[in-house]
Amino acid sequence: MSDTVVVGLDVGGTSTRATALTLTGERLGTGRAGGGNPTSHGADRAAAELSTALREALRGVDPARVRAGAIGLAGAGRLRADPAGRAAFDRAWSDAGLRCPYTVHSDALVGYASGTAAPDGTILIAGTGAIAAQVCRWRLDRVADGHGWLLGDAGSGFWLGREAVRALLADLDAGRAPGPLGRTVLVDLLGDDRVAERPRDTVDAVVQAVTRRPPVELARLAPLVVDAAVDGEPVAAELLPRAAAHLVTSVGRIRPDAATTPLVLGGGLLTGDTPLGAAVRAEAVRRWPDAPVRSAGDGAAAAAWLAARTLPDVTDPVARHALLVPSAD
Repeated sequence: MSDTVVVGLDVGGTSTRATALTLTGERLGTGRAGGGNPTSHGADRAAAELSTALREALRGVDPARVRAGAIGLAGAGRLRADPAGRAAFDRAWSDAGLRCPYTVHSDALVGYASGTAAPDGTILIAGTGAIAAQVCRWRLDRVADGHGWLLGDAGSGFWLGREAVRALLADLDAGRAPGPLGRTVLVDLLGDDRVAERPRDTVDAVVQAVTRRPPVELARLAPLVVDAAVDGEPVAAELLPRAAAHLVTSVGRIRPDAATTPLVLGGGLLTGDTPLGAAVRAEAVRRWPDAPVRSAGDGAAAAAWLAARTLPDVTDPVARHALLVPSAD
């Protein structure tokens, strides 16, 4: 067993990361490639990125040592139901020299596993979109939100960007000079922060700038809101608690009030030292005072751990988690 290697991949819309680990936690190789989500990029391109990341992670590793692998990606169910897509992934796997089986998991389950080894709990992810999911015995159970920018994703990066633009438009409609966040949004959308002599002209220009791009691109304004909140900008400082309340409300739809199982926070808006993450954490502690709140960590390592759990000679998966998956907290 000491010679055994497991492989994990964390496949996203913008990047694909792979890692090869021994069961004692030794990192033998890592690989990185472009976005590999088949829903976003098509099965063939996604498989090509998967192959690139795999080959890089396995450079110098005998593929015969690899006994199990796992892939985490959004839309895992769609891949499993698509024979052509699964065949493309199978080819990428075998072209890397791997003959062992691999499993495909949702990115939510892999994100949860990157934060805890507990078999039951909840994952909340907030990035461009937002979704919460309950995990029961290492399977996704109930899911809340994740409904997309038009119908949901409350508290997400898209939501923050849209609300920042709405606040700017409200100021312009009322004849008020935009505050610091509004001026920053104007610069991003129009190239400068000047308001026309007739404010409605600026309103029309902002609306046109937003509507001629894909709506989800409003999420790129989220970092501007977060940075402004750190500086104490009033509009941004009011938006973050609202976003946190939306996110925790989504969790509350599927998580009992008396829950003591872990809550894992994932996604770029909640991991690391972010003010939204701090606000969500504080609200979660208030609502579930006896539950640990964790941060999601290395998704590729978590996928590798999920692969290791399928091996019959791994008898203590909790202890193995501490070896394979570095803590983000």
